[in-house]
Amino acid sequence: MDADRLSVAKSTHSAGILGIAFLKGAVGPMKQPVWHPDSLAARMPFLHRRAALTAATRDFFLTRGYQEVETPYAVAAPGEEVHLRPFETQRVYPDGREEALYLHTSPEFAMKRLLVAGAGPIFQFARVWRNSEGSALHAPEFTMLEWYRPDQTLAGLIEETTALMRAVLPPVVTSRGITTDLSRVECLTMAEAFEYYAHADLLGTADDAAALAASAGIRLRAGEDWEDVFFRILLDRVEPRIGRECPTFLTHWPVAQAALARRDPADPRVAERFELFVCGMELANAFVELTDPVEQRARFAIDRHRREALYGPSWPLDEDFLAALSFGLPPSAGIALGFDRLAMLAGGADRIGQVLWLPPADLA
Repeated sequence: MDADRLSVAKSTHSAGILGIAFLKGAVGPMKQPVWHPDSLAARMPFLHRRAALTAATRDFFLTRGYQEVETPYAVAAPGEEVHLRPFETQRVYPDGREEALYLHTSPEFAMKRLLVAGAGPIFQFARVWRNSEGSALHAPEFTMLEWYRPDQTLAGLIEETTALMRAVLPPVVTSRGITTDLSRVECLTMAEAFEYYAHADLLGTADDAAALAASAGIRLRAGEDWEDVFFRILLDRVEPRIGRECPTFLTHWPVAQAALARRDPADPRVAERFELFVCGMELANAFVELTDPVEQRARFAIDRHRREALYGPSWPLDEDFLAALSFGLPPSAGIALGFDRLAMLAGGADRIGQVLWLPPADLA
């Protein structure tokens, strides 16, 4: 996922001078600070709509028998995704012991522990943190709406997600100049999308980067592996053309791109995962959950090896989560939905900073 890098900050003294000069009108077309009344007033229509959206979303889940939960934000292991960078912190115990902690990038592991304990169906509005992110669609701190239901299927989760959108959003939504009609949805498998939009044989070229590139009619770049080519085709050929006229559920991802989802019993080459696109942007990511602790440990090992090869040593493996899986995660499905992006759709915003009460200055 692309992320804008933050600029190097000026000294406190210089920043203070610039702020005073700006407020006096001595500096040119600089943005107003996010605390300025005019800046907040510009965001207020979006924020009022966000508040109504929060209430409607909570009501949607409560009336469907879900329990709202809260889980810790500072954790010993923030997840195993290869390219997500967490914020680091530290706990100091009363006896002086110290423990490295991280602000979580998702509440997924914690909520699955609750499923093991018998708490499901559950949902959460979770604050999450992802370092090195910042753009019109990405904030380093944002709100994730996650929900899990035992015995849910992929088709059932698609149906429920569609019902949520239609319950809390206008019938037609517009963001960033793209208008999407929610009255119908489309479901495309990843293999179908690659064939239709890139004329590429996704599953027939598994682990063969040159074959996948050739099937898509593109040149294999030096050092590219199969995953690199997969994501290049996905980002260049597929994603720009889906979720525009109507929402698109992009389903059945290759197993290597779905580390926490179970294999499809009908085709073990793919996993029961979908991503949802609306107004041309990714809105949600969902799995029928992998419950096998042995396979989960093996997939974690692969991702940890890749992450550490790219970014160096990381946090310890989450043995407590694997212990919970061994105890018994019930068959279930879950989804992570970017709530700030849902608020953008609800209010017609074009930038994530418009739907945040106090956005970072670079995203305002």
